[in-house]
Amino acid sequence: MRLFLAALLFVGVAAQANAETVRAASPHDFETTIARLEAAVAANGLFLVATASASRAAAGQGIAIPGNAVLLVFNNAFARRMLAASVEAGIEAPLRIYVTQGADGRIAVAWPRPASVFAPYKSAALDAMAAELDALFERIVADAVGMK
Repeated sequence: MRLFLAALLFVGVAAQANAETVRAASPHDFETTIARLEAAVAANGLFLVATASASRAAAGQGIAIPGNAVLLVFNNAFARRMLAASVEAGIEAPLRIYVTQGADGRIAVAWPRPASVFAPYKSAALDAMAAELDALFERIVADAVGMK
């Protein structure tokens, strides 16, 4: 089952790999950044579908690696709109927020811009939804890392 979930995550991440990526630095440590992102996701009306963390998994095996986590984020209202506009676009959900810790200890937050993720489907309805999601993701990250 874990292998299946890892493969599913890889397919989803690969589908968003060509999207424009937005980046922000976090003044907080890795775990605090994740906790603040989770709270900001909920406060902004989205849901944390799952979190996949290589560093947490490695720690469970007694191996220390720099912080690394992918937060999978969406909600059912956006899912319904997305699927009504394009069933094929369903592979793009949930959207991702990626948190990494550099060798220098700095924490970075990155996410594929939703407008860029959904642009290939050439749908006005998806474009409108993606514009809303762009603003939501900007607000989520701003709330979490303190950028305004």
